Amino acid sequence: MPNISVQRPISILVYEDLEGAFEHLTQVFGLGPGELMRDGDGRVVHGEIQAGDGVIWLHLESPEFGLSSPRNLGGCSATIAVMVDDVDAHHRHASAHGADVVSDPIDESYGYREYGARDPEGGLWSFMKPLG
Repeated sequence: MPNISVQRPISILVYEDLEGAFEHLTQVFGLGPGELMRDGDGRVVHGEIQAGDGVIWLHLESPEFGLSSPRNLGGCSATIAVMVDDVDAHHRHASAHGADVVSDPIDESYGYREYGARDPEGGLWSFMKPLG
């Protein structure tokens, strides 16, 4: 194998409505700041949000590449886990702003406190912090 340097990954999530997903992820889940890029007609064609020291790109559905929103797939094939300072405070904020919480905060046997929520197109998110 050649000597190559692997750098940090960029998560890419697929949505039908990039602007709606961006608003939800930044306002309800507290991610960001980020930006939306528009084409010459003002249509959102790419989004970026920050999750701590990582970046998440928001990508439009693309039949050419077989990319579909969880909403249109009827399920998820992946989930995003985000580390937060205070799981319970994050949960309260997200709940107060209309998050679709699917699991309340709990201490898991694998050493994390976490809760789960879905974004508007059905993507599953976990917000967590190591115990202890």
